[in-house]
Amino acid sequence: MTDFGVAFFPTDYSIQPVELARALEERGLDSLYVTEHTHIPTSRETPWPGGADLPEEYWHTHDPFVALAAAAAVTKTLRLGTGICLVVERDPIQLAKQVASLDMISGGRVVLGVGAGWNREEMENHGVDYANRWAVVREKVLAMKAIWTEDEPEFHGEFVDFDPIWSWPKPVQPGGPKVLIGAQSRWTWERVVDYGDGWMPIGIRGGLEEGMAELRAQCAATGRDFDALEKTIFAAPAKPEAAKRLIEAGFSELTFSLPSVPSEKALPLLDRFAELARVLR
Repeated sequence: MTDFGVAFFPTDYSIQPVELARALEERGLDSLYVTEHTHIPTSRETPWPGGADLPEEYWHTHDPFVALAAAAAVTKTLRLGTGICLVVERDPIQLAKQVASLDMISGGRVVLGVGAGWNREEMENHGVDYANRWAVVREKVLAMKAIWTEDEPEFHGEFVDFDPIWSWPKPVQPGGPKVLIGAQSRWTWERVVDYGDGWMPIGIRGGLEEGMAELRAQCAATGRDFDALEKTIFAAPAKPEAAKRLIEAGFSELTFSLPSVPSEKALPLLDRFAELARVLR
């Protein structure tokens, strides 16, 4: 069965996470995925992949884990995800604890979408070399998985290095939350089968059915179980025929894009998404 949710930039001027989470669960929707940008440098030269002008929600976002913790506190079934967490900009030991804590508090409802991001200047403010960003993502994800699953984890890589540590709580979900790779380049499929638990492309970018075929081929070549991988679309088209094609292609979760608008504009859109979900189920 396909699940349906919302992809959202939680900002200081939009509907707030508590009200949104309650409204999603009341309407029978399954998930909430929130974005992350710690900041946007005013001197940014890196072009935004979405067009010429960067929308202002990119520098107005709440911290995703604060927003999701608030959502967790007022819901019982809503899946809580990042789309995506910029792990390159975070300390992996601290992030492992944040994710594990949220997973315990929510009763095992966390999904961790991860990626390297596109903004060179933003990463450089965090001391990340843009050219190495995906290598950094890989090591940080593997380090977090060790922390989630081992009593005395250690990790020794090029970008992450620590001797045995103690770190609790452990996630409620065995092995830790699912880690979904949020990307769509020619290297994505290799990364998914190497250290991910699934794939989470952006729905408006196109090439999704072709990407699913690439992922299936990579699984066949490496021995990963294709059916065991999560396949979630961030910002799926909110149109019945387009959504049906993606479901037929093998995507098991579609999240519809909710703009960063106040409650009076957001709630009618949630009604529309809930009705679409009922048609598609």
